[in-house]
Amino acid sequence: MRLSDDPRRSTATSNAQNARFTECLTTRTGKVKQMFKSSRKNRRGAAVVEFAMVVPVFVLLVFGMIEFGRAVMVKQVLVNATREGARQAVLDGSTMADVQARIDEYLSASSINGATTTVTPAPQAAGFGEPVAVTISVPFEDVSWLTMPLYLGGTTLTASSVMRRETSK
Repeated sequence: MRLSDDPRRSTATSNAQNARFTECLTTRTGKVKQMFKSSRKNRRGAAVVEFAMVVPVFVLLVFGMIEFGRAVMVKQVLVNATREGARQAVLDGSTMADVQARIDEYLSASSINGATTTVTPAPQAAGFGEPVAVTISVPFEDVSWLTMPLYLGGTTLTASSVMRRETSK
């Protein structure tokens, strides 16, 4: 009979192997636990430092998105207001007061105040087929949702539309 065929021998061998494996595993697990424990001690406060580094950048990005989003929105409202004003200006019998009233009505519906309007030439002076240009400009500080604009302070938003006079005086 061979050594491997002896059931008592194989059980004894496997028990010894299991004991060595368990001892090795326990020793390694203990070392691993100790290593992680010391690593955790070294990482204390790391989350606070990371948070302190990321939050200012995140806040700047959020405020930048708010500011640029508002600028794009106001610019689109100004473009639409110039179209409305130019459309009013090319109609027969239109006056400068009519054009200004139409623009103010459109801008006040969007809560935009402090805009400067220019119409060239005056609606009464334009002849048949002549172009009438309407330009509106507003400082960004007057329309910003932030108390002090970070990126677009000092910027003036401007829009212009040109239409041809439809009828003669």
